Amino acid sequence: METGEKMRDIDRKELVRQAFAAREKAYTPYSGFMVGAALLTEEGRVYAGCNIENAAYTPTNCAERTAFFKAVSEGERDFAAIAVAGGDKNAKANDFRYVFPCGVCRQVMREFCDPREFTVLVATDSVGGYTKHTLEALLPHSFGPDSL
Repeated sequence: METGEKMRDIDRKELVRQAFAAREKAYTPYSGFMVGAALLTEEGRVYAGCNIENAAYTPTNCAERTAFFKAVSEGERDFAAIAVAGGDKNAKANDFRYVFPCGVCRQVMREFCDPREFTVLVATDSVGGYTKHTLEALLPHSFGPDSL
């Protein structure tokens, strides 16, 4: 298996489509910038997350962390991949921007995932297009549980 290829029971395009579906549930009354994430476990379960804004801004939570926290709160600890899709609420089908996970989300991923193996799919369009990255490529020289 190639590094960053730990996909189970679901194809990448389907995971991207699920991230777009999660995006539709985003609560973004202030920015209008909607993000969805679909997190795939090693067992093939998918946990969806969306960004949730707050008038105080600091309590805002990203889609990726929402998906991770939902999964971890259900006892999941082994993850294969995440797809992230986002853009302005009025964006059309091929009008979406690449939305990479923020630094805080990358650090949360690092807590639970092997950076060489965990796959991050960044949606390029709403019909399943994506770019593929390892967490290691997005967070080089990271600090994780094995650093302690």
